[in-house]
Amino acid sequence: ASSRGGAGVRRRRLNRRFLSAGSESTTTSGSSGCLQSRTPLAFHPVLCTDNSPAGNMASVRNGIAGSGGGGEEENFEDAFEHIPVAAKMDLKCALEECSMALNLFLNNKFSEALELLRPWSKDSMYHALGYSAILVIQAAMTFEQQDIQMGLCTMKEALQTCQKFRKRNTVVESLSSLVSKQSVDQLNEEEMHAELCYAECLLQKAALTFVQDENMINFIKGGLKIRTSYQIYKECLQVLQMTQSSKIRNEIFHQFEGGVQLGIGAFNLMLSLLPGRILRLLEFIGFSGNREIGLHQLREGASGSSLRAILCTFTLLLYHTFVSLILGTGEANLLEAEALLQPYLQKFPKGAIILFY
Repeated sequence: ASSRGGAGVRRRRLNRRFLSAGSESTTTSGSSGCLQSRTPLAFHPVLCTDNSPAGNMASVRNGIAGSGGGGEEENFEDAFEHIPVAAKMDLKCALEECSMALNLFLNNKFSEALELLRPWSKDSMYHALGYSAILVIQAAMTFEQQDIQMGLCTMKEALQTCQKFRKRNTVVESLSSLVSKQSVDQLNEEEMHAELCYAECLLQKAALTFVQDENMINFIKGGLKIRTSYQIYKECLQVLQMTQSSKIRNEIFHQFEGGVQLGIGAFNLMLSLLPGRILRLLEFIGFSGNREIGLHQLREGASGSSLRAILCTFTLLLYHTFVSLILGTGEANLLEAEALLQPYLQKFPKGAIILFY
């Protein structure tokens, strides 16, 4: 009994020491030799390489140190008062963290998703895209001018962040073809993903511009942003087609492929729903809409495992359950919609967006 009591006292002291050091871990992780993830402990444990209180705490949580077991680990589940910030962020880590933020968002944990994305929202293109996207969704749902202005301001910053990673063309390259075999070979992974993120930010800003004020000037501004976004997606499709054999098909490449499938698929599907006269008019300024191509690209994207796979699924669900019925096209496929929705109902059983469909 005395040994169990002593172990309990030591664990309580360790917990207090860890909580008091929690605020320091976000600023001293680089010098202490402790590699910490800035994601919540619910996703994966903290990895430490020293004998600091945080390192001892991680050992206790993983059953490596301490005499406790089973239910005693629950005492330390919420030891972090604040999410620790990573010392650096590369493209792979950014994709992983944005995937975690998306899971939080779909689990109705909107504040936690923003908290995860905010620290790197001005230095990482994917954090900037995710952070601004949540605020744009909030503005579109509330229609409050304060939320709209905040969304526009954040989206402007996101565009600037993405611009820092885009390839800088010379005057000669700008006047010539933007996509050539030589220029594609010179693109690195960050520059390829920066084009995708920039195009998505333009689309979201255009949508928010329409919501802000329904006048002719905003309509023209939004239309120009949509056209620029569409042209970027077309160039990304050409890049994808040129690099499928030459580039290494790693996880980052598959993420780029999923983004292209989402953009090309959504544009083709939505433009194909417009009346024929309007579509012929839009073809003069570079737009085109093919429903079969759009559905094929979205299905390919939804069947993958990229960050944007669920966005492809949402686009298909929107088409089958709302757009087809409202426009009376008679092409709704409810069996496909149910098959697409079922895995996410199991993964996010209480998610508001999932239950909406």
